[in-house]
Order: sequence, then structure tokens, then C-alpha cells
Amino acid sequence: MYFALLDFSDAIMDFMNRGGPVLWIIGALLLVMWSLIFERVWYLHSTHAKRVKQTLAVWAGRSDTRSWRAQQIRNLMISEVSLDLKSTLPMIESLVVVCPLLGLMGTVTGMIEVFYVMAFTGGGDAQSMAGGVSKATIPTMAGMVGALSGIFASNWLKHRVDRDLELLEDHMS
Repeated sequence: MYFALLDFSDAIMDFMNRGGPVLWIIGALLLVMWSLIFERVWYLHSTHAKRVKQTLAVWAGRSDTRSWRAQQIRNLMISEVSLDLKSTLPMIESLVVVCPLLGLMGTVTGMIEVFYVMAFTGGGDAQSMAGGVSKATIPTMAGMVGALSGIFASNWLKHRVDRDLELLEDHMS
């Protein structure tokens, strides 16, 4: 088990080094993005449910729920829950957008290395050029995979947040 873990970590390090420094940046960005996504999922399944119950209990305890003032208080309560729910969604969406841009930056830096090798060797050293091509394609792939996975997770979270807010509004009417 220990040796398999070492082999796995060696393979990851080899992959990251072949992708160049931009791949390390993409990896850090993906770590932050997925940490925020998992935090939102955790929040939805733990704290949010308690918050909704508390909000519904406060609303049910009110004697006046029909007046204009009561409706404004209702809107305030829904807005507070909404702000808590949507707090990190803009950051997640921004990180999703940045992923392919960093992949493109990796492409450019890798191709610069290829052109440098071509200028230095006259284009005859294919093995040296392959390192630059690797540094050009691996970050591109990582950026696209990160963006696609982030889009799916972000859309799921937005759908879930919208649904939960709709249910809260329905229960409070």
C-alpha cells in the first residue's frame, strides 16, 4: 500500500513537471475552486437546513403575516437566507472562467519554449521540442477539464440554491 502511494505521488509529480509552472497554478486554482464547491455542498446539507427551520419557526411565530410591514419582514428574512446561500457562488463562477484562460496561458508559454528550441537547434531536435509541446498541451487540457467540471458543479449548485429559495418562499406564504 505504501509503495503504491509513492508510485502514485511520483506519477503526479512527473505529470505536473511536464506541464510546467502554469499547471501548478491551475492545480492551485482547482484546489481553491473545489474547496469552495465542497464547502457550499456541506453548507447546504448542514447549516442551511437548520437556518431554514429557524427562519420558518420565526415566521410561524408571528401573529401578523398579512400586512405590508409583515411582507417586508418576510422579504428581509428570505434575502438574508439568500445572501448566505449565494455567498461563494460568484467566486466559484469566476474561478471556472479563469481556468481555460490559464490553460491558454500554458499553451502560449509552452509554444514559446518550442519556438526557442527551434531557433536554438534549427528545428532538428524533435525530442527537445516535445517538452515544449507537452508544456503547451497539458495545461490546456487541465484548464478545460477544470472549467467543465466546475461548470457542472456550479450549475448544480445554482439550481439547488434557486430551488431551496423557492421552497422557502412557498413555505412562508
